[in-house]
Amino acid sequence: MAATHRQTFFVGGSYAGPPETRVMHGQMYVEMLTPEDVRHAFPLVLMHGAGQTAVNFMTTPDGRQGWAEWFCEQGWKVFVIDQPARGRSAWQPSVDQALTSYPLAAIEALLTAPEDRDAWPQAKLHTQWPGGASKGHAGDPVFDQFMASQTASLSYPECERVMQAAGAALLDRIGPAVLVGHSQGGLFCWLIADARPALTKAIVALEPAGPPYKDTLFKSGVDRLYGLTTLPLAYDPPVAPQSPLEFEQDAKPDADDVVTCWVQKGRPRRLKNLVGIPVLLASSEASHHATYDHCTARYLEQAGVKVDFVRLADKGIRGNGHMMMLEMNNLEIAAFLNEWLTAKIG
Repeated sequence: MAATHRQTFFVGGSYAGPPETRVMHGQMYVEMLTPEDVRHAFPLVLMHGAGQTAVNFMTTPDGRQGWAEWFCEQGWKVFVIDQPARGRSAWQPSVDQALTSYPLAAIEALLTAPEDRDAWPQAKLHTQWPGGASKGHAGDPVFDQFMASQTASLSYPECERVMQAAGAALLDRIGPAVLVGHSQGGLFCWLIADARPALTKAIVALEPAGPPYKDTLFKSGVDRLYGLTTLPLAYDPPVAPQSPLEFEQDAKPDADDVVTCWVQKGRPRRLKNLVGIPVLLASSEASHHATYDHCTARYLEQAGVKVDFVRLADKGIRGNGHMMMLEMNNLEIAAFLNEWLTAKIG
């Protein structure tokens, strides 16, 4: 490994509770990896998704090299985080909201063995999860390692609130950076960049939480009233109680194997703080996101944000599910991301 220095610290957080039981909460654990030869002007901030921690980027469940070390070897300074109230960022039950966990069956169905079910058309294309004869299921040693890493998470919109604050505090400390977010972490990219546009040099959104406005695949009941998020984003013209965002659904989907997108109704408002930030939105071949990430890309473009939307299969990177950074070809995907980043920001 090319890293010669590791440093850990915390950002954000505040004291809460009555004086006799006051605690700190909302703080975020950060680990910094610095290579011996830094060859890029701006560092990468790798942000995990729901139920996950920084472990996602440090290694894989079968012990192969993770993205944090690999990007460090390519000359990037790398920051990995544990979301507030998650992992090494303490959850304080006296002041924080309750946590929820994904059960075993949902992990297998959504992340590790979707090919065993027909929940979405592309699921049968999944081939890249590591493991033995029962790969992707409880009892396989690789799966069991992955399941052991899962954590409980704050629900929306609380997770958005604490991550926007902690992410902004991190950029205030480290300076301009590239935000690399996976799943729920991808959604946080929009919020953090909106809060600190001058400190966000690029966004790599890896299957960011979506689709815009309505969850049309899993019918979660959570409406993203600001299109990409439940918390406010800065639009031009501004969104106000007397002038809310309005949405409309397309008459039909773009293809038989994707969902029907929601877009802004009428004259689109611009996401004024995201315009001008280079954005890559990448989607795996076999993930549930293959059915709706195009809606996120379209929503961003409608709001004035230039997006490079890439289906990894179109780059010859095939068979991946949602947890792309852990799968057998994880470094092939990292190499593609590195190529894009080097071309965009050097």
